[in-house]
Amino acid sequence: MDYTDAPQVLRDFLTYHETICGHSKATVDQYYLDLRMFLRFLKLERGLVPRAAELDEIPIHDIDVAFLRAVTLTEVYNFLAYLSRDRIKQPNAHEPEYGLSANSRARKIAAIRSFFKYLTVKAKLLEENPVQDLDSPKIPKTLPHYLTLDESKRLLSVVDGKNKERDYCILCIFLNCGLRISELVGLNLQDDHGDSLRILGKGSKERVVYLNDACREALDRYLEVRKEIAPPRTTAMFLSNRRTRISCDSVQVMVKKNLMRAGLDASQYSTHKLRHTAATLMLQNGVDVKTVSSMLGHYSAGFTLDTYAHVTTNAQLKAAQTMGNILSCAV
Repeated sequence: MDYTDAPQVLRDFLTYHETICGHSKATVDQYYLDLRMFLRFLKLERGLVPRAAELDEIPIHDIDVAFLRAVTLTEVYNFLAYLSRDRIKQPNAHEPEYGLSANSRARKIAAIRSFFKYLTVKAKLLEENPVQDLDSPKIPKTLPHYLTLDESKRLLSVVDGKNKERDYCILCIFLNCGLRISELVGLNLQDDHGDSLRILGKGSKERVVYLNDACREALDRYLEVRKEIAPPRTTAMFLSNRRTRISCDSVQVMVKKNLMRAGLDASQYSTHKLRHTAATLMLQNGVDVKTVSSMLGHYSAGFTLDTYAHVTTNAQLKAAQTMGNILSCAV
């Protein structure tokens, strides 16, 4: 993403998060978008641009430390009120809806807090943090959507077509290993270590995910097909019809197509819901929380336990291989 319009102080903050904190480019880009919207709102609120100006077109390159030092909690709460009442959810929708969700507002608050903490504690450009007492909107607790065991088996059983081996392998890895879509798309041949995959997760953190028999067999079948179609020196594990690295969008489309084939509501499920499915089924079959947390790449077992509190685990722990045997399905 191009940060040309960002003032130097914001660029320094983004660089700090990418290089020192090790956050992913996608996370840093989201920080930029959230803070750009906030700074644009402040310029409009303070009358520094015409009242009729379009918020999304207001430049922020001229913002300096003096501008940021003058930020007040009242301005931040006015920004949150704008987000909850007046901000359009989907700009390109035929019938626009107004008001962002509590999750979206909370994310923007997190960006604002992080920015001003950086200015105060790390860069020491501000003496006091004006948002130190900023409250976050209450986020309603919702249970993650996931497929049942029978629905998961049905999804695997309907895979067909030109890319049958590839698509089956991708679905099998999602349902057994709980990868994020960016992690799966980013896999390279050298990440395959026989009984495991090396995963590059959020914030460039590496982890190892072990493969059960079902995943290993599916991957071996796909790699045999891949040998026949892969251009020389192409390291991407999963290839598109154009013989380049498959995109996240293509994977999402493939998943939706097979969900519909299986008679499942494709609007209710996504690749991330398959990740929830993997975690839920593992926990239901006795895999301990710490193992599931490590497999998913969560920062703590407590986060995993909180996210999947709806799952009742068995007293006796079962091996992760049990999941693979249950979900094993012939191509």
